[in-house]
Amino acid sequence: MPIITFNAFSFLQKKLKQKNIAYSNVTMDLAEGTCVSDLILGLGLTPGDVEVVFINGRVSSTNTIIADQDRIALVPHGTPGPYRVLLGFKNKQPDTLPRSE
Repeated sequence: MPIITFNAFSFLQKKLKQKNIAYSNVTMDLAEGTCVSDLILGLGLTPGDVEVVFINGRVSSTNTIIADQDRIALVPHGTPGPYRVLLGFKNKQPDTLPRSE
């Protein structure tokens, strides 16, 4: 059973707070074989709420299976330009960014 550290940023924090779901450095136990899109749905978010997923500091796909000790961060649409560059997803190729479903 994977145990992860989860963070959500910006507008996602507000959505999670409204649902009384913790969003900052949260330790979570997940079922084996859980992928990022499962996590997103399990948090009551939609795939369209999330623009970029980071796993262990790297841009990842929503189809990625989550492993034990992974650090998962979700970033919503609307992140300002300078932060996009600093976070490393401004000029990523479309096939390396998570897909909205």
